[in-house]
Amino acid sequence: MYIYRTEGVCSRVINIEVDGNIVKKVEFEGGCNGNLKAISKLIAGKTVDEVTSTLEGMTCGSRATSCPDQLVKGLREAAEKSS
Repeated sequence: MYIYRTEGVCSRVINIEVDGNIVKKVEFEGGCNGNLKAISKLIAGKTVDEVTSTLEGMTCGSRATSCPDQLVKGLREAAEKSS
């Protein structure tokens, strides 16, 4: 399990489990509980590249980032570490 500490969003931590380039499991600590649970279920089994192409660069309100955007950063780091 890779632990990614977010920056600039409501969620504090994203726990990420990847197998190579495949997303196995994602759990957010903090943030919009229902929405983040849904995102976690929707991306399970997808490749890091698929998730990145969909979620990268999303913003939240006036913030320059969002929980999905932070997830992309965490997934990239987790995938690098698991390689």
